[in-house]
Amino acid sequence: MARLISGKTRVCAILADPVGHVRTPQALNALFERHAIDAVMVPFEVAPVDLVRTVDGLRAVRNLAGVVVTVPHKSAISALCDRVSDRARLAGAVNVIRREADGRLSGDLLDGEGFAAGLELAGAQLAGKRVFLAGAGGGASAIAFAAAERGVVHLTISNRSRDKANALAARLASGFPKLGLATEGGPENHDIAVNATSLGLKGNDPLPFDPDRLSPGTLVAEVVMQPEVTPLLLSAAERGLPTHPGKWMLEAQLSEILRFLVPDVAPVRVGAT
Repeated sequence: MARLISGKTRVCAILADPVGHVRTPQALNALFERHAIDAVMVPFEVAPVDLVRTVDGLRAVRNLAGVVVTVPHKSAISALCDRVSDRARLAGAVNVIRREADGRLSGDLLDGEGFAAGLELAGAQLAGKRVFLAGAGGGASAIAFAAAERGVVHLTISNRSRDKANALAARLASGFPKLGLATEGGPENHDIAVNATSLGLKGNDPLPFDPDRLSPGTLVAEVVMQPEVTPLLLSAAERGLPTHPGKWMLEAQLSEILRFLVPDVAPVRVGAT
C-alpha cells in the first residue's frame, strides 16, 4: 500500500541544478517507509541565481524538516545558514540543513564522512595512502578533510581554478601541518584517484583526469552517482584498474542524513538496502 502524505507529514527537500540525476529522494523515501517515519523528500531544481530567495522561503515552511544540498549549491549555501558545524566551516561548504523550530537553519557537511565510510565499507582504507583529488569545491573539500582526518600521507589537489585549490590546501595545512600537500602535478604515483567534480553527469563531459597516467593498481573513485558507471570508471576498468562507484558514498551517508534531518524519530543505524 502506498504511504499516505498528510498535513502532519514532515517535508524534506533536495536542492540541485540540474536535479534529474539525484538518487537521494528514492533512497531516503524508502527508508522513511521502512522505518514508519512520517516524512517525505521531494526534489527542487533551483538555479544559482534563485538560491537566496529559495532559502528565504524555506525558513517560513514550518513543516520543513530540512534540506539536502548538492551541485552546484554546497559552497554558496553555507553563508545562508544561521550556524554550521566546525567541519562545514573549515571546508566552506554544507550539504545538509535542518530547519530548527524557530526557523533558524543549521548546516553540516556529511559528504566527506560518507565518502570515507563508503571506501571502508568496500574494503579500502585511506590511512597511509597518497591521494589525488580532482576538484576543490564543497564536496571535494569535505573529502579532503575526511581523508586528512583518516591519516592520508599526501594529497594532490587538482582544480581548474588554481586559486581555489591553493585556498583549500591552505585550510588543510592549518589543521594538518604534517600532511603532504600539492596543487600541481598529475595523477600518477598515487594510491587512490578521486573524481570529486560533477564531470561525468553528462555523457559529453571530459574525463576529470587521464586514467592512462595512473600507476598500476590505483583505485579510481567517483562521487558522481548517476550514471553508476561513469565514463571515468569505464575507462579505468578497461585499463585494469580497480574502481569505486559513487553509490557507496550515498549508502554510507544515509544513516547520518536521516539522523540529522529527523533526529527525534530516526533509528540508530540504517542501511541503504
